[in-house]
Amino acid sequence: MSDFDDIRPYNDDEVHSTLLRLIEDSEFVDAVIQLKYPNLSRLVVPIARPLTRFFLRKELAGITSANAFQAKIEPYMAKNIADTTTQLTSSGLDQLEPSKPYLFISNHRDIAMDPGFVNWVLYQNGYQTLRVAIGDNLLTKPFASDLMRLNKCFIVNRSATAPREKLKAAKRLSSYIHHSLTQDAANIWIAQREGRAKDSFDLTNPAIISMLALNKPKQMALGDYIASLNIVPVSISYELDPCDEAKARELTLTEAEGEYQKAEHEDVQSIARGITGQKGHVHVAFGQPLDARFESVDEVAKYLDQQIALQYVLHPSNCAAYALRSGEPVDVAVGDKAASYNAEECKQAVDLFEARRLQCPEQWRQRWLDIYANPVQAKLHYLRNDLNRNEEA
Repeated sequence: MSDFDDIRPYNDDEVHSTLLRLIEDSEFVDAVIQLKYPNLSRLVVPIARPLTRFFLRKELAGITSANAFQAKIEPYMAKNIADTTTQLTSSGLDQLEPSKPYLFISNHRDIAMDPGFVNWVLYQNGYQTLRVAIGDNLLTKPFASDLMRLNKCFIVNRSATAPREKLKAAKRLSSYIHHSLTQDAANIWIAQREGRAKDSFDLTNPAIISMLALNKPKQMALGDYIASLNIVPVSISYELDPCDEAKARELTLTEAEGEYQKAEHEDVQSIARGITGQKGHVHVAFGQPLDARFESVDEVAKYLDQQIALQYVLHPSNCAAYALRSGEPVDVAVGDKAASYNAEECKQAVDLFEARRLQCPEQWRQRWLDIYANPVQAKLHYLRNDLNRNEEA
């Protein structure tokens, strides 16, 4: 594993020293204080550091492995889920085997909580936790890198700009993912594209599939290699998006000005908002592992798009947004029970959604509506395609 030392998660023998380093990092300690006491005055934060360090030393004493670190985090994650969701449901795990390593490729709506929810559902159902891909652009502070690598994250090099360096980084990443699956029997999570789908159209970047295929033996067919990776499409759906207004603002400004310049540490703020914001009902849907039918990278990407859209669990917020945008009622299933959408039966959820919509500044409101309506549009597109194919058959 020495070939991957700069991108891999920390080994167990590195955990204790990393925790000691984090406790001495004032930026990390300040972040803990602000997360635990968000309304605390910044002037008080330096005073709270010694007590927070004492608390952290006590809490983290004796932790010498990544699994022990995650076990320590579990009650905090459980509390966060209880505080920020009305329910967390899942489907499709009956198609998988806990003893097999899988490469989970999911849609990407939230920087931290997408892999967080997938990890939680797997952990609660007896699967080993994930090694999670995270871009180095998110690790703008040293403590963030330490914290992520303690939590089984591996680093994706997105800072390389020269073509040769980008190819070299992609080959190492492909090799590391293959090594993790085949040698370490570890589960992997990666997003279907770099960056969140801010408009909620979940489209796989074929470059992700090309990266995975860089480690394919020359004599092996692409389809056989894809099948060997045990790729599982995953759809994560949020009834409410804590970052919806910020996304709508970015989409509107990008459309008007041709680009959007992020403020310093804007991604860190999005992470915090995504963790602490209200999400309503969250569902994680696991698909079936991909087989060997594929002859091209584009075929794999398009298949992932289809599966992620079709297994995506819609919420009343999505249907209310689509009806408001189109001016027509929508006939789709909602919720983990797949009940037909009825606006009157979902009145409480629809009223909550409408109140939230009106809180968004008017200049961002159209893009805000799109964020919730577009998953319905995507699902209807694939459902109609399936219907047409069946009729032709």
